[in-house]
Amino acid sequence: MNEVMMSASALTKRYGGLAAVSGVSVDLWHGAIHAVIGPNGAGKSTLTNLLSGDVSPTSGRIMLGGQDVTGWSPDRISRQRLGRSYQKTNIFAPFTVWENVRLASQSREPHFTSWFSDTRKNQPGFKTINERAERAIELAGLEERRNAIAGAASHGEQRQLEIAMTLATEPTVLLLDEPLAGMGVAEAARMVELLLKLKQDHAMLLVEHDMDAVFALADHLTVMVNGQVIAGGLPTQVRADAKVRAAYLGEES
Repeated sequence: MNEVMMSASALTKRYGGLAAVSGVSVDLWHGAIHAVIGPNGAGKSTLTNLLSGDVSPTSGRIMLGGQDVTGWSPDRISRQRLGRSYQKTNIFAPFTVWENVRLASQSREPHFTSWFSDTRKNQPGFKTINERAERAIELAGLEERRNAIAGAASHGEQRQLEIAMTLATEPTVLLLDEPLAGMGVAEAARMVELLLKLKQDHAMLLVEHDMDAVFALADHLTVMVNGQVIAGGLPTQVRADAKVRAAYLGEES
């Protein structure tokens, strides 16, 4: 049975007199993708930053795994089993795909000094780190690229790698900020296939401008304009909403 893994209630972020996010509430369900769409400046990325702890809310509450995480640091929220990707790909370009994912896996270890240890050595505890990294690489579909230099990989592969690094931290909730940005048709199709596979075991928030991908992926949609929610519901309901067509999708949609 599906359950709410993360929720935000009346979330607001103000910068002086400007409300970048105003009274937004969302629920992220296990096994479902909740897409947030809207024009540039709608507050989508700010909402994602609030949920991940990168930005502290002015008011409102955030629950994750039954725990009130409002105002927690990004690292502390991440250790509550939340993972996220960013608009700009964040990888260690000189390292191999495997090394990138292994470093992400190492970050879950409780002892700070273990982050700088060589996991190739046959020492107790490193087996778990390597197995976790291996599972993430397989999930992301990068087995054949594990020894490739990350900076030399294609844009689509780098986005897959960022998701693999996120998976290596074993999150139950994924926040994905424009994972298809800049992709060609073939790369976008592979990413859609990957996200459909990942949703089975995660609750997911997806911020994306590719409307074909959004309507292929989303189980629930929230539409934001000027920091506020103007519509929400099933994709078919949102597509038919006159306010959404006028504000964002366009009458021809």
